[in-house]
Amino acid sequence: MATYVVAGAGIGTTALIGNPRRISAVSVQSSSQLALKFRRRTSKTFSPIYASVSASTAPVTKPNDLVATILSKVMQSDRGVLLAKDEHKSVAEVAQELQPFCVAEPVKCPLIFGEWDVVYCSNPTSPGGGYRSAFGRLFFKTNEMVQVVEAPDVVKNRVSFSLFGFLDGEVSLKGKLNVLDEKWIQVVFEPPELKVGGLDFQYGGESEVKLEITYIDEKIRLGKGSRGSLFVFQRRKP
Repeated sequence: MATYVVAGAGIGTTALIGNPRRISAVSVQSSSQLALKFRRRTSKTFSPIYASVSASTAPVTKPNDLVATILSKVMQSDRGVLLAKDEHKSVAEVAQELQPFCVAEPVKCPLIFGEWDVVYCSNPTSPGGGYRSAFGRLFFKTNEMVQVVEAPDVVKNRVSFSLFGFLDGEVSLKGKLNVLDEKWIQVVFEPPELKVGGLDFQYGGESEVKLEITYIDEKIRLGKGSRGSLFVFQRRKP
């Protein structure tokens, strides 16, 4: 009886076989085992890749990014006058995203005090009254719109303007701040004071506003009026 030596293709061992008819059977079995081992190794190799992909999560937007976004949308807009309807909607959406990041009781937060520029209002005629109406803007060019909140309960609004582009003037209001709850405040203003050239006088009567503070930090303060108007205040630099 003849003896044959068959190399186990790629298996790394040799087999002594007494019957040559068994060669093909052994080769097929060895190939099947090798293929099975390859599939198992391949499966083990790629499993962690699928797991790592499924575990990935979307990045979380930080409040600082939202603050930068809302400021970029309202700056150079003449406090909202130059924005289209869809742009006002976009500002409102960012303000809504910021609201969950607001402190629990913003009316008690010391950050409320300081000097603030009014950089946006969804109803452009709301701050400044008739001076900011479509007709008023033909004669009064707004230079500054500032709100000062002083401890413990004083609010001062000031709108400076140029009449006909060469005569400087200013309208100011002084009011008392009343806390209504953890988010809402009420300000009762004295009659406004008007200064134009050498003239200085008060006119009209008292007025009041109610405002919900929806977000506040070191840079900006967001407020929503009782009629739904959105305000964006930016803290003035010293």
